[in-house]
Amino acid sequence: MAENQSLDHQSSPEEMSLNPQPPPSSPSSSISTSTVVNGMTLEERFQLVRSIGEECIQEDELLNLLAKKAEPICYDGFEPSGRMHIAQGVVKAINVNKLTDAGCRVKIWVADWFAQLNNKMGGDLKKIQTVGKYLIEIWKAVGMKNLDKVEFLWSSEEINSRAHEYWPLVMDIARRNNFRRIVRCCQIMGRSEVDELSAAQIFYPCMQCADVFFLKADICQLGMDQRKVNVLAREYCDDIKRKNKPIILSHHMLPGLQEGQEKMSKSDPSSAVFMEDEEAEVNLKIKKAFCPPNIVEGNPCLEYVKYIVFPWFGEFLVERKEENGGDKSFKTFEELVVEYEKGDLHPADLKPALSKALNKILKPVRDHFATDPTAKDLLKRVKSYRVTR
Repeated sequence: MAENQSLDHQSSPEEMSLNPQPPPSSPSSSISTSTVVNGMTLEERFQLVRSIGEECIQEDELLNLLAKKAEPICYDGFEPSGRMHIAQGVVKAINVNKLTDAGCRVKIWVADWFAQLNNKMGGDLKKIQTVGKYLIEIWKAVGMKNLDKVEFLWSSEEINSRAHEYWPLVMDIARRNNFRRIVRCCQIMGRSEVDELSAAQIFYPCMQCADVFFLKADICQLGMDQRKVNVLAREYCDDIKRKNKPIILSHHMLPGLQEGQEKMSKSDPSSAVFMEDEEAEVNLKIKKAFCPPNIVEGNPCLEYVKYIVFPWFGEFLVERKEENGGDKSFKTFEELVVEYEKGDLHPADLKPALSKALNKILKPVRDHFATDPTAKDLLKRVKSYRVTR
């Protein structure tokens, strides 16, 4: 469940739905479009959930699910593998909040056994579990809400307690797929197909595919780097003639802060803002970040604004001197893009505004880890661990 941007799966026409679209205009007669959940209509709930994904497989299935099931089950998961960067911390909180607001129940899979299989923290399960507890502390501190609809489930505990359900499922998935198909899924671990994989890492995709069914997930809400194993789960449904396939909702992957970094790296502190970074550290990282004038494509600072600041605050406030245009509140990312491409908004003004917004988001996390004894101890231990690939 590590992060990786490369996508070489050749999608079938039924898989490709890369941009949010309005719900299909002619829902079946069995769908109740008048049902209101949390003050939202079916269409509003659909749009809210759909907004999470850069890709959705399939939109008509998502609409049908929201119409027919009172509390759809959404699955997300992570390897406890080191300090938490801002994409994992804030973006996940934003997405989970959207799902619970739309009436969904979210199961967050704390994949401690998977991190051990993938040799994270040197394969030390006790260290991995300490990291997992630290990550949960962060999500609660940053503002993940509706926690009565969010479950944090430890893979080691859940699999051990229901081994008679889990392992036959893993074995059946392994039996129905050849070696090449499983190796194609290795990017879910942050590996490539040319890497020398351990036997444990070959087993990993079969287990992650099984998780979807073991957790009774209606929606797989993971990053684009996890799509291959989610597609494998849908293919497995075809193999076993299961009609209801898991819906795949794959969110965008934020790049690293330095030029040419396709992804953030926990082993490279300069590549990302981390959730408990001090204010001065955030300011320095953003100041040094790649942010070419007039260029939007491949600009990590603008990606932070688009995927973190706007969803969190609903606006982006830039404070600047009158001779540089004066203060301005951007209400949409599109509005900001126009001014940035024209040169009316300069990186020297954008970066301090971005730093200020990020620090405002992160302040509750800093305060929690500074004042709560348990959180403080967890952070101290996690910082002492050596991150292993």
